[in-house]
Amino acid sequence: MSAEETPQLPKVLIVDDSRMVRASIIKHVRGRFAVREEADGEAGWQALLVDPEIQVVLTDIGMPQLDGYGLLERIRSSKLQRVHEMPVVIISGDEDDDARIKAMQLGANDFITKGIGSVELVARLDSLTHLAQTRRELAESRAALASQSPVDPSSGLLSESYLNWHGEQEMALAKRQRSEISAMVIEIDHYEQLVEWHGAHVAQLITRKLSKILSTRVRKEDTVAQLAPSQFAVLTPSTDVAGCCAFALRLQKAMEKLVMTYREERIRISITIGISGSAVDGLHSVSELIDVAVKRVREGAAAGGNRVVAERGEVDHSMVERQLRQAVSIDHALLQIRAGGEAEVAERLPDVITTLLPLLELVESRLHIGLPIMQLKKYDKERGTGDDAEGSQTSI
Repeated sequence: MSAEETPQLPKVLIVDDSRMVRASIIKHVRGRFAVREEADGEAGWQALLVDPEIQVVLTDIGMPQLDGYGLLERIRSSKLQRVHEMPVVIISGDEDDDARIKAMQLGANDFITKGIGSVELVARLDSLTHLAQTRRELAESRAALASQSPVDPSSGLLSESYLNWHGEQEMALAKRQRSEISAMVIEIDHYEQLVEWHGAHVAQLITRKLSKILSTRVRKEDTVAQLAPSQFAVLTPSTDVAGCCAFALRLQKAMEKLVMTYREERIRISITIGISGSAVDGLHSVSELIDVAVKRVREGAAAGGNRVVAERGEVDHSMVERQLRQAVSIDHALLQIRAGGEAEVAERLPDVITTLLPLLELVESRLHIGLPIMQLKKYDKERGTGDDAEGSQTSI
């Protein structure tokens, strides 16, 4: 059997301030387990964070810097699932019932004395490494199931794999119809800080709140998926970047107004949104759309967060208003209506009228069917002189 094919032994972390004790344990388990040894609880904790191959911790109680109880408490309170679920064996110099009870109350999986025999020690470590392996395989199975399902079981949103598959269908359709498809990546600002300050449970509640807001505000033809605990993606067919920016600003405003209360503490949430478009950015695949939107999210986060960022940088309401007032594509407006986007077209109805007016004048001059040309001209003229008043009343 070649070196590459040799099965990897499960790794045990041995934490004890006595070199002789560590050497004795290593002698007992040699050939059945790979070993990493540390001389105190603090060094053991750091080893756990940087070494993902560790499957079981075997720790003494009395040690300098951080004792075994302290190490166990850190492990059970860790926000990293791999560390939080780590099997821990407390090893003591003598059979102490009070120490055993305290260790079990803190979450130890087993409690043994330093005089334990090789056979029993190996059997107990075998059992715990099998437990760790089973948990890992279960997590991987859940991930594999989620990747094959159109719905992510944890968020209730469409899965990332379905987003990519369905998005490519929408991209192909957009190319055939010469329309546009846009993407938004939405990220909760300072998520790691939320986890640190309030715990993973509260951060998950915030994530669920945002996913619920997204699922109720997007159109039926839009696709929403969760990319990471703090990050979502939305694909919007038959929508240009200006329309996405308008939606993003509304969503940003809604999150700014949201205040969550936990244990009498008020938690305010903000989001950063990156936007990309197949036409304006010259992109030809869903992965490119998402990658560019993610890059813009990072730019917004680096600038302090609570921003909407598109191809020309940060977006505000005045920029969106100017874009929406530009002449519209009638073909694009018709595609939006057919796709169920009447509301988006209605927001730009004054621009549609301005664009269509010369054509309607021609139709009326040839057919004389009574089109209200004068009223439309009057509306267009009033709109041209009253932009400021209209703009202040328009909901973006």
